[in-house]
Amino acid sequence: MKIKEGFRMRPLGDGFIVTGEGLAQVNFNKMISMNSTAAFLWESLQGKEFGQKDVKQLLLDEYGIDEATAERDSAAILLKWKEAELVEE
Repeated sequence: MKIKEGFRMRPLGDGFIVTGEGLAQVNFNKMISMNSTAAFLWESLQGKEFGQKDVKQLLLDEYGIDEATAERDSAAILLKWKEAELVEE
């Protein structure tokens, strides 16, 4: 999968938001906010093909968490990104 073209991450307070750069990406019913970990993943994966294993490895390498936590968290973030239609397969 990959992050869809036309989305840009911007800082907002202590977090980040993702906004659509064109009208095709705009959904005025929801705002997509990210914490610093999600923002790290977004920046690391931008412009690349990736899967859950790649996300899991980024979490393991950057945060030194255990495998089970990395597995759970990588699945959760990708599910949220898919539901928000930020990624394409």
